[in-house]
Parts: sequence; C-alpha cells; structure tokens
Amino acid sequence: MTDEKRYCCSNSTANDDAVTKDYVKEKYGQIASGVKGQGKASCCGDAAKDPITADLYSEAEAAGVPADALLASLGCGNPTALAELKPGEVVLDLGSGGGIDVLLSARRVGPTGKAYGLDMTDEMLALARKNQKAAGVENVEFLKGEIESVPLPDNSVDVIISNCVINLSTDKDAVLREAFRVLRPGGRFAVADIVMVKPISEQAQNQLALWAGCIAGALAMDDYKAKLANAGFGGIDIQVVRTYEDADAASLLEGDCCCGFGEANLDELKTSIVSAFIRAVKP
Repeated sequence: MTDEKRYCCSNSTANDDAVTKDYVKEKYGQIASGVKGQGKASCCGDAAKDPITADLYSEAEAAGVPADALLASLGCGNPTALAELKPGEVVLDLGSGGGIDVLLSARRVGPTGKAYGLDMTDEMLALARKNQKAAGVENVEFLKGEIESVPLPDNSVDVIISNCVINLSTDKDAVLREAFRVLRPGGRFAVADIVMVKPISEQAQNQLALWAGCIAGALAMDDYKAKLANAGFGGIDIQVVRTYEDADAASLLEGDCCCGFGEANLDELKTSIVSAFIRAVKP
C-alpha cells in the first residue's frame, strides 16, 4: 500500500471539521510539491483522466502561463472568462492554488488593475509565487490565509473568483459572508464549483478523499442559492456547465485515493454532481 493510500484509507472521516481541513491542506500541499513539471495534478485518481479538471483553458490561455501553473490547476471551470473582467478592476481568487486564474486575471485587468490570490497552503503559495516570477507579472499579490477569513479590508475588491474551492470549506456561510464583506457595492461574485443535484450517501460524505476530490463537500444547488442570499447577495444564478458519464465517475475512483468506495457507487457519483458557474452581485 502506498503512503497516499494508507493515509486516505485511515480511520479518519470527514465528519470532523478540523480533520477535514488538515487533510485538505496536506493533500494540496502534496500536490503542489509534486508538480514541478512532473505532470498534471489531480484531486483524486488518475490525473490524465480526471473529468473535473480536464480541458478548462483554451490553447491561447494555456500558452500564456508557466507550465507549472497549468499543471497545478485543479479547477472545474474557467472563472476568469465567467467574470468578464475589465481593465482596472481588483480581483480576488479564493483558493488560488498554483496561481493560474490569478495570472490570467492579471492579464485581463491590465496594469491599472490588480489580482490577489488567497491560499492557506504554504507549498501552493510558493509554487504560485514561482509561477508569477516566471510569467513576469507585477500586478499580482499572493496572500496566505483562509477563505473563511479574508485578510483584505471591507469594500476593497471588484470581483471575487474561485475555481472548485468553496466546496472544500467546512464553513461555507463564513466564506460567503467574507466574499460579500470585501466586495465593493456592485461587486461581482463569479465562481466555478461542484454542486449537488441530488444527495449522496453518508458513506460518500465521510470519505476524506472524496472531500478533497471536490465531491463530498459540495452544496446542493438550492442550498448554494440560499447561503448566497443569506450573505446579502442578489442577482443569484447557477448555470450547469458539465455533467458526468459512467467513465467520468469511474475515473474519480481510480488510483489509491478512494478505497472502500467502489464500482457499486458509480451511479451515485455520476448522477449527483455537476460542475457549475455561480454568479451573484453585491447590491
């Protein structure tokens, strides 16, 4: 049994917030440390077949960022395109990882704008700063912190983006309250995320690997809308952009990371999750 499989197959489950956060932090730190030109990263299973993170960026976008930024991309959409960024805007990426969406945002807002990236993982921040240097981009700043407590002032950001990260939080109400707080009036919330279209079993919810793989912590669509509204947002819209087939669900269970949750559960995964664009506005 590999070290990864031993860790994922431990007795720990995702019903303890502290355990879940520590697991996610360690998992993504391992991913960042393992990139370094070695190959495409993956939240779960075989990176070459990962249906959630595959084919998110155009050839032109991919060609304009360092290879390691693309290899570390673990998103489920392209929020930089979704957000319709304008020159001069200030953008914050919640859970910026290797920095690809921050670097693409910096290009879109131009030298009069700025792009912040926020991440809790030292290894991802080191990788992102390395990628920023390689790209020669100056209007970028990477911050260490948690998306439940953003280290920026009130009303300081024009656009919040995020790419398949909010589902990883164990306190999504806090995340959305913080997003609302730092946005200026009229500011836009434009994220890509995994959402549930029907409930998954308690067994799946308690799989740490499925939580780190962006599945077990996903919100139901109506819950996402309700939490955004409770945080103060208006103009809420959720658009499904990708559904999953049998082969996609199978690939999520390949490799060492999802032991104890096998082929009998493929239909549950396939029919329960979708990738979506979530939009909202701060009045």
